[in-house]
Amino acid sequence: MIITSTRIKVQMIRHLKLVITTVIGFTVIAIGVAMLVLPGPGLVVIGLGLLILSAEFVWAKRALDRMKDGAKNIRDRWLS
Repeated sequence: MIITSTRIKVQMIRHLKLVITTVIGFTVIAIGVAMLVLPGPGLVVIGLGLLILSAEFVWAKRALDRMKDGAKNIRDRWLS
């Protein structure tokens, strides 16, 4: 009985962490998208949202890596 109760608590905590991370990450991305047309660092905020989501999702990690590669390419073109 105690093992099952502990296992359920651990699963609930994991699920809660996933939900909280997802809500915060997508909220930050939505704010970043709004900042693309409003004053503010929209791309930086979108990157922050992807960073938050990459803690739980592989697709977000891949998107963040693509964003970093794009920023490096722009930096290299600008400096050369």
